[in-house]
Amino acid sequence: MLPRVADSLSFLYLDMVRVVQDDTGVCAQIQAGNNRTDLVYIPTAALSCLLLGPGVSITTPALTTLARHGTSVVCVGAGGVRAYAGILPDSLTTHWLEQQAAAWTDPAQRLDVAIRMYQKRFKEADMPDITSLEQLRGMEGHRMKAFYKILAQQHGIGRFRRNYHPDQWHAQDPVNLALSAANTCLYGIVHAALLGLGLSPAMGFVHAGTQHAFVYDIADLYKTEITLPLAFALHQSDNPEQEARRRFREDLRLLRLLPRIIQDVQTLLTPRQQDAAEPSERRDVEMVHLWDPKAGVLPAGTNYAAGIP
Repeated sequence: MLPRVADSLSFLYLDMVRVVQDDTGVCAQIQAGNNRTDLVYIPTAALSCLLLGPGVSITTPALTTLARHGTSVVCVGAGGVRAYAGILPDSLTTHWLEQQAAAWTDPAQRLDVAIRMYQKRFKEADMPDITSLEQLRGMEGHRMKAFYKILAQQHGIGRFRRNYHPDQWHAQDPVNLALSAANTCLYGIVHAALLGLGLSPAMGFVHAGTQHAFVYDIADLYKTEITLPLAFALHQSDNPEQEARRRFREDLRLLRLLPRIIQDVQTLLTPRQQDAAEPSERRDVEMVHLWDPKAGVLPAGTNYAAGIP
């Protein structure tokens, strides 16, 4: 399972290297010029998730070692801003996936997680003690309108309206173009984090009907802080899409977004009665066990035929 977020080496991003297995371990080969190749060894046993950029090639023996050491491998875009595919090790615990599935299939728990997501977005704002998703959607709509208005006034823009028309992409204004590009980058980061935890990107709590529903749920927690201010700042850009992707990638080092996503997802999927204690990232049970509706977890590798005629 992933090391604790407080530990170092939770995620490592590589680009423009060749990852191979040699007699010592897994290493990244870097062409340094003058026919010289530098080697950087990767601490696979202490690494939770390896992000492979578009300039990476990797050998099967190296992938085998990463899987054996429980390191998730995710193929991403430049700077880690898009996730294309994920390779999860067999040893990755299903603890968080079970938490997600249990909350998603129980209507009361699913509503509770959705409400907590909205609470994270509102932060200090007062919320009703008893509320419905319909009320929360309305509150969120009013909040986003107010936020758009504030950002438009700050940048001297007239009335702003969010539009997303893929079939008329280049006819949109710079803010909408930059916002769509920045959001795509954000979705990639969230997707990589969810795969690293072994979660299903499809089982969303607010969004539904798409393979990226949970990605959209979590990404919405950060848009007002990250992608919206960035997009409005590019309202006079001649190439808002490229500028948005470049600035987002540069800001990632300062935002430390991946550890925040991990912490927020684990908090959301931990039942309220356990909130006082820090969410555990590990389970002190065997990685493979049997489930029983009455007895709960039972050890695997045991013959239970005794006593049964």
